[in-house]
Amino acid sequence: MLGRDLSWRAGRAARVAVLALALGGGALLAGCGDDGAESVSSDAQERIERGAEEAREGIETAKKEVEEGFEEAEEEAKQGIEKGKEEATEGVERGGGEARDAIEKAEREAEEGIQMGREEAERAIREAEKQAERYGY
Repeated sequence: MLGRDLSWRAGRAARVAVLALALGGGALLAGCGDDGAESVSSDAQERIERGAEEAREGIETAKKEVEEGFEEAEEEAKQGIEKGKEEATEGVERGGGEARDAIEKAEREAEEGIQMGREEAERAIREAEKQAERYGY
């Protein structure tokens, strides 16, 4: 479940960045249909600058949301590990080494899930930045 939450957050960040790029591109294209020769150029430049700023803000917002998501995920993982340790400690008193293995497995899985989510989010951010560069933002 933890991996799915992180994947969703990474996807959300990518969608926010793509939306910002789309809005910026739409603003650029909207300025291309005017008939006034000189005003078109300055109006288009203004829209390009506005679109670029919106794209930058979208990427920054996505980065912040991803980081906040990781902070939440790490805290939840720590709480889960602590709960698992408590339950496992009780089991150790009753059952021996199986509980110790369960603790170690829970810690490994939590770390792997966080790492996988972090990698997915970083890929999504890099892709959004590539899209921004491709469209000149």
